[in-house]
Amino acid sequence: MIQLDSKIFPETRGAFIVGGSIRDLLYGRAPVDYDVAVQGDPVKFARRIESSTNGRLVELGKPGQMIIRVVSEKHIIDVSSIKEASIEKNLQTRDFTINAMAYDLSSNRLIDPVGAQRDLKNKTIRMVSKDIFKRDPVRLLRAYRIAAEFQFEIESQTTAAIQRHASLIQQSAGERVRAEFFKMLQCPGSYPYLGQMADNALLFEFLPELAALKQCRQNRHHQFNVFDHTLRAFFHLEDLLGPNQKLLISKGQPAARQIAETHRPLLKFSILLHDVAKPAVQTMDRDDRRHFFGHERKGAQMAETICRRLKCSNRDTAKIHFLVRHHVRPRSLFTALHEQKAGPRAVTRFFMKCADHFPDLLIIAAADMLGKKAQPNERGTAFTAFLNQLMVDFENDFKPRTLNPRLITGHDLTAEFELEPSPLFKKILAQVEEEQLSRNDMTRREALALVKRLIAAEDRSQRPEDR
Repeated sequence: MIQLDSKIFPETRGAFIVGGSIRDLLYGRAPVDYDVAVQGDPVKFARRIESSTNGRLVELGKPGQMIIRVVSEKHIIDVSSIKEASIEKNLQTRDFTINAMAYDLSSNRLIDPVGAQRDLKNKTIRMVSKDIFKRDPVRLLRAYRIAAEFQFEIESQTTAAIQRHASLIQQSAGERVRAEFFKMLQCPGSYPYLGQMADNALLFEFLPELAALKQCRQNRHHQFNVFDHTLRAFFHLEDLLGPNQKLLISKGQPAARQIAETHRPLLKFSILLHDVAKPAVQTMDRDDRRHFFGHERKGAQMAETICRRLKCSNRDTAKIHFLVRHHVRPRSLFTALHEQKAGPRAVTRFFMKCADHFPDLLIIAAADMLGKKAQPNERGTAFTAFLNQLMVDFENDFKPRTLNPRLITGHDLTAEFELEPSPLFKKILAQVEEEQLSRNDMTRREALALVKRLIAAEDRSQRPEDR
């Protein structure tokens, strides 16, 4: 039974609520967005909604394809005109059956010409007609996004049509592809659908850089080729982000709780791209051992190019670039400390470098390690414990220290040492800050003495050698 607020949706002849909002209502979900199709002038109906909701009216789209949007405090309602001869004909132009229902606002009647209620009950994604992907290729991705959102299955003929038309996705604007794909990644159970997209090659049509990963074997530290490892890492990342995950803990709470919902697609996209450069940089030594030196640096460059192609925002691109560029850094720190090649100061430098990306980077690193083997090994368990300790140290020790006033500021360098802003200026401030954050008892006198030593060392390095 569909129940609507009559104050928002007044009884109106020739007006129909359509699409995903009807699907959600029948499935027991409360829609935030509504689509309304009207016979006649959509502006007139939209004005009535605007008045009843105290909303704001916005016109979207091109002439002839205009959508009138009413934005209120609780809802977004899009109103468009029906261009077909009837609402039934209109519904038959839509993408998937579960989105092809309408609710008549004059008769309170549900209209279902394509068997949507049956497919909703059977948890099935089915195309309305064979040409839906030709008319809008983004629907290729939308099938998997909706399937992931509801945990539905895509029926076989629809899957076959997606595989047949997969290359059409290249015709779609990058921002539309990114928006649809990131909506899928927002879903907590997107891993099976990502694998299905790879199986029918759709994934490689808009992320062709991933195709080479399937043929790229790895070294003895890995059980799987690069692509299979990437999918496994993606699986573990979703697990780490799950509601019951307690692998990475800070102050008794899963670290994942500190990651904003809006950032989760960025982490998942980053894990997809974290090894994207391995095929390009792989080398073999004289003992036939594979190496991937610099793959994180090259991968970050490739990730940035991909983000630009998909029209990601500058902020999102910068975050994805950082996570790909530094995904091996926690493991490198773990190894250096274990082999006693680094000390506590290296941990401080790590915290300073990565502070804006905690705990994102640690969860990426954990997923990467878990994706190497089918079963956790001793090294993986030790690495997980190390990441746990890093989280605790970062929250309980490092972050409180960052709240202390700096012992030396740029003003001090200018007033006390007559330095002008320069690369040296920035270098000295960073080194003094590192020293202060590495200790609890550093005084201002010691900080000033450190500045003097750093300036003296710089002067010595600039002197010409004796001849």
